[in-house]
Amino acid sequence: MKLGDKIKQVSDALEFTALSTENSVRQFGIRVSLPENDPLAAAHLLGDDWAGERWYTTSEERDRAFNSMQTQPPYYRQGDAPSIVLEKIER
Repeated sequence: MKLGDKIKQVSDALEFTALSTENSVRQFGIRVSLPENDPLAAAHLLGDDWAGERWYTTSEERDRAFNSMQTQPPYYRQGDAPSIVLEKIER
């Protein structure tokens, strides 16, 4: 995977972080993080503790988003896959 694709992927993942005021009424979330030993987890890039969260009001809404996030992005080459870890979370 090219570095430009990685940067786009991380940029997209950063958009999942909602404002804290919106998060206070949302109970069901998705945590987006990097897999272990991912090159972007280097200290001079994102760091090994980087993660983003996106919150939803219902578990159904969260599950739909989770399933959508697991599908192959249309702009990736066939066979390439995002190197992110998705995890369902709740408050």
